[in-house]
Amino acid sequence: MQLRAEELERHLSRSLAALYVIHGDEPLQSLEAADAIRAAARAQGYAEREVLAAERGFDWNQLVVSGASLSLFSSKKLIELRIPGGKPGTEGGPAIVHYCSTLAPDVLTIVTLPKLDRKAQDTAWFKALAHKGVLINTFQVERAQLPQWIAARLARQKQKADRETLQFLADSVEGNLLAAHQEIQKLGLLFPPGELAFDPVCGAVLNVARYDAFKLNEAMLSGDKARLARMLDGLKSEGEAPPKILWVLAEEIRAVAKVQAGMAAGEDLQQLYRNNRVWGGVRQQLVTEAARRLKAAALAQALRHAARIDRTVKGLARGDVWDELLQLCLRFAR
Repeated sequence: MQLRAEELERHLSRSLAALYVIHGDEPLQSLEAADAIRAAARAQGYAEREVLAAERGFDWNQLVVSGASLSLFSSKKLIELRIPGGKPGTEGGPAIVHYCSTLAPDVLTIVTLPKLDRKAQDTAWFKALAHKGVLINTFQVERAQLPQWIAARLARQKQKADRETLQFLADSVEGNLLAAHQEIQKLGLLFPPGELAFDPVCGAVLNVARYDAFKLNEAMLSGDKARLARMLDGLKSEGEAPPKILWVLAEEIRAVAKVQAGMAAGEDLQQLYRNNRVWGGVRQQLVTEAARRLKAAALAQALRHAARIDRTVKGLARGDVWDELLQLCLRFAR
């Protein structure tokens, strides 16, 4: 069974599984999912708790022994297996498969993993976890869904906000859900239940956004000029290296150009996505829309622009690198 993080509370109110696998790269949602499972376990008498950290040198026999032994003072036990690197190794993989095939009664297990790539998700040990347990994916909240996520959090503390205020909050906390959680809690302390006005919220909320260079391509293809400028300014302030940003943008332009050429040749769209490593429904839609909207000559010109920026980065040409990166992005604005 697979659950989104927001579905976990309803699931726990109905039943408690023997094995939960928290898988993803969003710290707040991972922490909250583990806390919710622990609380449900305590309510059902799981009084003993043991935490195993599978780091270098970890003895995987501990997992088998822990799952088979109960304390004299408790009839139910909670085991937390944390694999921070996401790679159990040659000994850990078979140990996890064996553990999943012999889940002990009155033992509840939580396995915490970072976000794994497709190759890791195809391993026998991950498939055993997913088959025997409840898989909870805790991935980053996409920018388009962030206002709705904030609205749901505000509703928990009996507050609400209009669209403009939610958009402002999303701009202020993008990419940093832990800080977003703190800012929303602060609003609950500062203001009474009910509708939140824009100006007081604007004065109370800090700009705690953290930007990911690998999300810049989505902003570029969607043509959100304000977000593009905000992200580039934020990445510059955070000390991100211009060559990395240029590489991300150039790779995306090449992907759009290749998909466009393949579409013109009548090739299968899904195969084009795979060949050009265009993963994820949102990105696939944006790339396809850009391929249909832009002319081949415009894409070629954008790649030449990227080459000029590369020379500027290396000191072989004059210019403001950050301004040129913004101009390159704005070529794709609708």
